[in-house]
Amino acid sequence: MSALPRLDDDTVRGLAVAERVCVRPIMSKLTDTLTGDTRTVLIPCGSTREAVCPSCADRARRLRMQQCREGWHLTVEPLINTNDDDDTQDDTGPEDDDTDTDGDGDDSGSRRVRSTRRRDDADDLPRPPKQHTTLGREFDTPDGKTYRPSMFLTLTMPSYGRVTREGVPVDPGSYDYHRAALDALHFPKVVDRFWQNMRRATGVPVQYFAAVEPQRRLAPHLHAAVRGTFPRALIRQVVAATYHQVWWPRHDEPVYVDRVPVWDEQTAGYRDPDTGQVLPTWDDALDQLDAEVDPEPAHVVRFGTQIDMQGILVGTPAADRRVGYLTKYLTKNISDDPNDDEPSAARRAHIDRIAEEVRWLPCSPTCANWLRYGIQPKNARAGLAPGLCRSKAHDRDHLGLGGRRVLVSRKWTGKTLTEHKADRAAVVRTVLADAGVEMDDHGEFSATATRPDGQPRYHWSTVKPGDTDAPSYLRLIAHAITRRQAWREQYEAAKNRAGPPTPDLSATVPQAAPAA
Repeated sequence: MSALPRLDDDTVRGLAVAERVCVRPIMSKLTDTLTGDTRTVLIPCGSTREAVCPSCADRARRLRMQQCREGWHLTVEPLINTNDDDDTQDDTGPEDDDTDTDGDGDDSGSRRVRSTRRRDDADDLPRPPKQHTTLGREFDTPDGKTYRPSMFLTLTMPSYGRVTREGVPVDPGSYDYHRAALDALHFPKVVDRFWQNMRRATGVPVQYFAAVEPQRRLAPHLHAAVRGTFPRALIRQVVAATYHQVWWPRHDEPVYVDRVPVWDEQTAGYRDPDTGQVLPTWDDALDQLDAEVDPEPAHVVRFGTQIDMQGILVGTPAADRRVGYLTKYLTKNISDDPNDDEPSAARRAHIDRIAEEVRWLPCSPTCANWLRYGIQPKNARAGLAPGLCRSKAHDRDHLGLGGRRVLVSRKWTGKTLTEHKADRAAVVRTVLADAGVEMDDHGEFSATATRPDGQPRYHWSTVKPGDTDAPSYLRLIAHAITRRQAWREQYEAAKNRAGPPTPDLSATVPQAAPAA
């Protein structure tokens, strides 16, 4: 350890990445109120982006791979925790909800509901009897074998103009950036509608593990592992009949470009900077839309015609490849090049055009960009400015996709990510115990630990930059690397003694590393 302090930060960071140790941990001071001992503990940052922390992002990706693999070819119905509040789970809402709403509701939970009549340009879907199993159908072969195949599904968005092999428009002037940006902002809604329609058209509570990724042209598309198989013609019919209508006020042409509305404290609202006229509120704008004789939605989102459907058997190389492919780009930003290549000038310009379009479009009823279109956002307050909405959907890294990148149906495995993580840790502990290796008690710093008098035993406080008694970043990371290496050696030795191969769960190595 004496030589490590002479290493520079970049070298230690490289070693940390190689050993899968968090490179930007949160330093916390831990005080044992029972013994009086104090030490500094590193808490992993937990980032899912490789550009922020490669180690934590890789760990998150491996956990998603386990989640995907475990639920894809289940043969027993999963047990569901009704108290599950894990925000990584995706819920598409009531399966028979065929209403179009404005995405708005008041404090009582009411919402503006539009007609349930389907659009004239969308076909009706079949309504078979409901089935109550999420398991895929079994197929018997003449030689007595039984198969339960599943599917790998890819959905894309429509074309906005011809693009080159690099994914940039052949003619940027005619490329429909406005529509591309609107589709990206509302992509999660059309995805939800697709799963609702799939469940309705098949009669099956379809279960899926899906990842949202950008195509090379930067339009979003969806990769999904689907449990069971369904007729390809039916899937194509569902895709063609799926749409989402955005029942918002029109926002095609901005009203304020070189000037912006001003806040009026007396009326608690925004006024025109020249005339002083109060801008319509969000409810006023929706009332005006409702009063139209034949109102039209502000935007309609649909999928493109390119659909990829593949049958997958459990335990085959194809299944493993698809699991890796599903999670391959989860650690990258939407605007990143999938091959980590330096973008060309044309690609940078393409990204800039999309980012500029997304920056000024409204992302929700409360978005500050509504002021640009002469409407007060819902729950308007002082300090709002068009182009400065804080939603991550407007960030250059996201290019309109501000929602979750992973969508998992609630009956995929019946477990939360926390439970999947606990499963991985339990396997590691079992391997060590079977080999006679006593694992460090990493629960000794549990927030639930108490003293004999019932009071919390451990007290946590954040180490602030500049604290004189705080260990250096270099020393803490170096110690975490050393501890990680020792733990890995223990685990590898235990696997060798245990005999049969075990899953590679090395990413489960604990990251809370007390200072030396």
